[in-house]
Amino acid sequence: MADPTGPGESDGRIIQTDLRNEMSRSYLEYAMSVIVGRALPDARDGLKPVHRRILYAMYELGLTSDRPYRKCARVVGEVLGKYHPHGDTAVYDALVRMAQDFSMRMPLIDGHGNFGSVDNDPPAAMRYTESRLQALTTDSLLEDIEAETVDYIDNFDGSQQEPTVMPARVPHLLLNGSSGIAVGMATNIPPHNLTELIDGLLALIDDPEIEDRALMAIIPGPDFPTGGQILGRRGIRETYTTGRGSITMRGVASIETVEAKGRPDRDAVIITELPYQTNKASLIERIAELVNDKKLEGIADIRDESDRDGMRIVIELRRDAYPQVVLNNLFKLTPLQNNFSAYMLALVKGEPVLLTLGRMLRVFLEFRIETIERRTRYFLRKAEERDHILQGLLLALDQLDPIIALIRAAPDTATARAQLQERHGLSEIQADAILQMQLRRLTALEADKIRLEHDDLVAKIADYKDILGRRERVLGLIQEELQVLRARYDSPRRTEILDLEGGLEDIDLIANERSVVLLTENGYLKRMPVSEFEATSRGTRGKAGTRSQGEEAVKLFISCNDHDALLLFSDRGVVYSIPAYRVPICSRSAKGTPIVQLLPIPREEAITSLLAVSAFDDDVQLVMLTSGGYIKRTRLSAFSNIRSNGLIAISLEDGDALRWVRLALPGDSVLIGSLKGMTIHFRLSDEELRPLGRTARGVRAMNLRPGDELVSMDVLTAELADRVASTAELGADEEEGDEVVPSEGPWVLVASASGLGKRVPVDQFRLQRRAGMGLRAIKFRRDGDVLVGLKVLGAGEELLLVSERGVIVRMKADAIPQQSRAATGVRLQKLDAGDRLTEVVLVPPAAEEEELADGAAVDTVEPIAGASPEDAPTADAPGAPAGQDSTDAELTDPDPTDD
Repeated sequence: MADPTGPGESDGRIIQTDLRNEMSRSYLEYAMSVIVGRALPDARDGLKPVHRRILYAMYELGLTSDRPYRKCARVVGEVLGKYHPHGDTAVYDALVRMAQDFSMRMPLIDGHGNFGSVDNDPPAAMRYTESRLQALTTDSLLEDIEAETVDYIDNFDGSQQEPTVMPARVPHLLLNGSSGIAVGMATNIPPHNLTELIDGLLALIDDPEIEDRALMAIIPGPDFPTGGQILGRRGIRETYTTGRGSITMRGVASIETVEAKGRPDRDAVIITELPYQTNKASLIERIAELVNDKKLEGIADIRDESDRDGMRIVIELRRDAYPQVVLNNLFKLTPLQNNFSAYMLALVKGEPVLLTLGRMLRVFLEFRIETIERRTRYFLRKAEERDHILQGLLLALDQLDPIIALIRAAPDTATARAQLQERHGLSEIQADAILQMQLRRLTALEADKIRLEHDDLVAKIADYKDILGRRERVLGLIQEELQVLRARYDSPRRTEILDLEGGLEDIDLIANERSVVLLTENGYLKRMPVSEFEATSRGTRGKAGTRSQGEEAVKLFISCNDHDALLLFSDRGVVYSIPAYRVPICSRSAKGTPIVQLLPIPREEAITSLLAVSAFDDDVQLVMLTSGGYIKRTRLSAFSNIRSNGLIAISLEDGDALRWVRLALPGDSVLIGSLKGMTIHFRLSDEELRPLGRTARGVRAMNLRPGDELVSMDVLTAELADRVASTAELGADEEEGDEVVPSEGPWVLVASASGLGKRVPVDQFRLQRRAGMGLRAIKFRRDGDVLVGLKVLGAGEELLLVSERGVIVRMKADAIPQQSRAATGVRLQKLDAGDRLTEVVLVPPAAEEEELADGAAVDTVEPIAGASPEDAPTADAPGAPAGQDSTDAELTDPDPTDD
């Protein structure tokens, strides 16, 4: 049916309007209603309307801390009927939260009954629970509310008056924090410590221009009701200076040994505090899910042993677990560590404002000054009104007889009032007071009381006027009130602030286990646990460490700990770096990962040496040796920051290549071996080898005969070098006889490509000058055999022997016989036909037992040059004469080159 008024016209009931404008206006009105009337707290008292109405209703009901509890249903009904026309669930939920000691730093309501738990258990119904106000609420929020300190407005139906804000004495916005989601904005303010907030306000009163940095020294950070820890101060600093930031929270956990019935004691992670707003039951459920999904290893059992005395979550660990690694994974994968996203948004003069710490305290302080002034004006008015009445009473006492006669002669009260005002100059209020005065007040004692009260009021009136006239008096009152509250409600800090940032690096989640890293000739890199290779008897074949195809020959082999940094040196003198744990762990038969997928190494470069470093100490030095015989030493700290594309380690001549790198300390010595079994031993002193820059070339290390080349290098400590120097006076015959006096170590392990080796006392390698011909280290049994490695070792150490085809043997060094330099050695590893020994590596000590003086692991391998020798016969009997089946025999004829 058509509109009879026509388009654009109105009959008084229909208003034509644009839909877009109407939607925009209505939405903005709704948004502002939610922002101001529901979701955001007021910066002055830190309360939302629902919390303010609950507390005011309880105050009207007289539910102070010294009165009996009342049913929560009674309180909720009072709030709904008078002030908050919304659902009873919303009101009760807000009431419950103000009574929870794990939600509020200083609860505002004293609850009696089941008010929920940190496990997210719901509270009992409101008909079962009871509540009353906390003493702190009365003292710090509701005190002076009847002294006209705040404005009142009509309630929803105009039948009641409610306060627009509470006359707070402390900044509850920071004390208990707040969280809420409005329309297009949200707030999330963490709770703080009351004592620290009061100290911060006192400092602000003393110095109004105090900087945020100085305030942060007094208020170091949030203080959560559940305790816990805060990692680092960067998030706190951002929050306080900008109003927003991310604060990393962590629960409190320790590693303890717990007793277990029927089985040995085990290590366990004990959690005693949780991050703020973390659900304990959900945390335990999350841990169980991760364990079942194999994403969290090392956990055997989880128990919640919490009781009324405190929280205690026991996470029992397996016997092979690393407790600190499990704990770090708990921090990384579960809510045991999470972030509090702070956004300090609150209403200032009815508008949402993002507040910094200093701005928030200043807004509250200005409000508190206004409150004190309004209270003082109220007290002044009341005092003046009372004193006005007392002045009339005093006048009546001075003129008692005429006034009594006047009153008796008056026909009625109105006439008496009018005559008192006319004849004695009294006001209507004074006249009424005289007419209402009882006869007992005409006694001399009562008259004195009136005079004393008048004098007291005169002093108070003068004091109130002085307060209103001087701002410092107002600030002094605020200070006194704050100091009283601090003394009465002092609370120690619960949350510990740690001076470290909250990020967990990958290394924190990796156990520092012993591993071996292997590089094949085709450029495949892989890592295997040392435990894969159990110790075996001397002369056994061992296990395959890689695929058995000829093209997968092992090129480099190193032992390390997983937290070490691997330094990879190329033949072109460039060093690359990668954490050991980032090398993918593989099985013994796996091929490994192409090294070009881990590091940007050009195809024309070949890795020739590996080094494991646990710390880049300034005292430690790198000793580098090239295939051309040049050697140099450079400080390790020069390589602490290696770019992803590598760093130049040494300058090389055309045709030369970097082959060996070791770690050393000043005063150490270096032992270098050649393919034909010659060795040279000299000190790393400034006289022999002074330190050089990172890009220097180096100096000549050893003089080689035609056809010989360098194959190995190891470093001896300064103590060992001094010991060798002390035996330098021994004659050649005494030094190189058929028999060797058993030594308690250390020794030099000498190994040849045919799998033969021996332990030679380190004393037999006397110190020489650099660039000499050297001494013979081994007498080869067959033509074609060559030296493959020299390794300095001590008593009780373990070795890993690796062949060209990747067969690995782990054995005790003590099982290898001690022989002289002139001996041929014994069988170390049984090799297949066509295979050859390529390297001998020391197994590092367990990480928890490792005590390296130089802070770095020194384990490296070298490429092997020369043809593969034929397999030598088996050897079992050390000391057998030459020509017998045993290969353990020593050859007694000294080589003339030893002189």
